Formats: sequence, C-alpha cells, structure tokens
Amino acid sequence: MDTATLQHRFQTLLEQHRKIVFKVANTYCRHGEDRRDVSQEICAQLWKAFPDYDEQRAFSTWMYRIALNVAISFVRSNIQRERHAIELDESIDIAIDDSTRVHETDENVRALQAFIEQQDPLHRALLLLYLEERSYRNIAEILGISETNVATKINRLKQRIREHIA
Repeated sequence: MDTATLQHRFQTLLEQHRKIVFKVANTYCRHGEDRRDVSQEICAQLWKAFPDYDEQRAFSTWMYRIALNVAISFVRSNIQRERHAIELDESIDIAIDDSTRVHETDENVRALQAFIEQQDPLHRALLLLYLEERSYRNIAEILGISETNVATKINRLKQRIREHIA
C-alpha cells in the first residue's frame, strides 16, 4: 500500500473511531491541556503503529489498546505532579455520548466519577470499557488479560462501587 493510500485509510478509520481517543483522554486527564497532549500522543502512536495493524482484527480494539497504553504511560510518568491528582471540577460536563450530557451535579454520577478517578490505570480502563458495554472477550483482548480475569475484576469493582455509593 502506498503512503497516500495508507494515510487516507488511517484518516478514515481515525475519524470513524475518534470518540475512543476523547473517552480515553477524558478518563485519564483532568486538565484540558493534558487531554489535548494525550489525544495528540495517542494519534501519533496510532499513526506510527498503523503499518503493522492487522485488518483481520477490529480497528476499535487495536485503537483502544494503543490509546490506553499511551494514557496509562502519561499518567505514570506524571503521577507525582499535583496537577494530575484528579478531583472533580463541578463546572465540567461529562459527555456520555453525542445525544446525552450529564451535568456532574447529579450525585450518583459524581459518586461514580469520583470512584473511577480513584482507581489505578488498569481498573479505570476496565470501567471505561465496561461502561461502554464492551464484551468481556473484547475487554480482555484490549487489555491483554484473560476473560476470567476481566470478569473477576469487574465483579469486584461492581461490589466496591456499591459500597462507595452506599
């Protein structure tokens, strides 16, 4: 495949699945500048890895794997900096999808968001993918862990959420 065709194919797929970039960046970064940085880094890493993308696999699964790895690396590299201690900002609206916006004044949403933000990067990724209604098999493939491990971790997280919100 020539460079122009490769670039066009990449741009088309990226545009079709761009929400993944924003969801991951919003899940791992509190500040707009950090979200922009992570989003740009995700796109750069996706482009860099695109020649090795296996079209027999779902693009969204491949994209999630790279996006989550970039975001987790970003958080880990900046973990000691105060600006990455994630706290709720009451003025932020969380985009659930294009048709629904939930303002953080809703106590259940705030409690869930606070819980998610307290989790380590792997558990955040699990919750993000679970809340997006990905199958356990797909989550396992994205995160590189077994389906059994996904099921166990999600069940434990559900219990911890119930305890946190109660």
